[in-house]
Amino acid sequence: MSRITHTSPFILSCLLSGVAGTAFAQESTQAVDQAYTPLPPYELPVAPPSAADKNSFYYTIPRWIDATPTVLPEQSNEPIVPPTAETEHLTWFDQRQKNIRNWADKTALKLDNWFGEPSPEQPASATLRVLVDSSWDKHNEYEVKPRIRGKIKLPTLENKLSVVFGDDSLDNELQNNIAITNENPGNAADKTLDSKRSREDNSSLALRWSNFADRLPFETDVDLGVRSGDDIYLRLKASKDWALENDFSFHAEQIYRYGIDSENYLRTNLELTHARPNQAFLSNQFSLTYADEQDDDLVWDNYTFRQHQFFAGNRFNYGIYTGGYYHDDDLRLNRWGPFVSWRQPFLREWFFIQGDVNYLNDDRADRSHYLGALVRLEAIF
Repeated sequence: MSRITHTSPFILSCLLSGVAGTAFAQESTQAVDQAYTPLPPYELPVAPPSAADKNSFYYTIPRWIDATPTVLPEQSNEPIVPPTAETEHLTWFDQRQKNIRNWADKTALKLDNWFGEPSPEQPASATLRVLVDSSWDKHNEYEVKPRIRGKIKLPTLENKLSVVFGDDSLDNELQNNIAITNENPGNAADKTLDSKRSREDNSSLALRWSNFADRLPFETDVDLGVRSGDDIYLRLKASKDWALENDFSFHAEQIYRYGIDSENYLRTNLELTHARPNQAFLSNQFSLTYADEQDDDLVWDNYTFRQHQFFAGNRFNYGIYTGGYYHDDDLRLNRWGPFVSWRQPFLREWFFIQGDVNYLNDDRADRSHYLGALVRLEAIF
């Protein structure tokens, strides 16, 4: 792999605009595990396309896709599992899921009552995700990481305050993040399951203030809390959606966090989407990360993929991953290769299985392409 040496950080803006400019589509359906419903995207005024416009990127890429043959089934939103209301009393697992769900909502009501008189028409509520991520490849062998993330909404405080807890790195990902990823440090070399590391990763607790300034042209979150045991931190997030021409849309979000121990963390997430109703779509997800705790100055990841939905809660993705780093004026593509991902509800509406298979290299570690597999089990409460 050849090295590209630059003496100016201007290359970073070129990388960011170049990857986002050549990207494709983001998903138009939402999984049941999304914690909130985003506001409609801001629509730019678009004039009728001219003959020259029809030869532009916005029209050329969809024509290529339309001309590509496919043998896959049509899109569908038909459920394949019974609704939770019909199964919550059937088995011990269903009863435990209901009990935990009710306990979380009761806890939310108690917290909301501290700040004022709750409204029966708009009671407090809680969402809880419990995940177990497993990964394997021939170099790193087998690793298991349990993760948890919860949110308690407090409507008494004008629907702007909530409590969030668990693995805060899940909130740094795009809401519709396509791959099983984890930016936390890996387990100890001799441990398949690192209990100490898991406790630290899942110990975040914060108070979140959302959309604190209604006049701002983007959505905002401000978190004040503690993570990894004793790392007191302040986190800011701003995001916005744009509707572009010919069924394209663009999403951008910027995250900044400062912790007493972890210090500076900065992440940019970008999505470019071409999505038509009831059709498979193309998408590109790009992230750029700076952190005082990481070895490189900047780390970037990019997923370009197509997504299908064959039934409710399902997604089938295939595409190309590229990732690399910028360090000491050295910009490098470090990993690239194809990936396939499948996610679906399993037996119950609240339980999901996701499997990812990839074939990536690692230039920095001098590893040619090798097979990797990841499995995620996720329960929603």
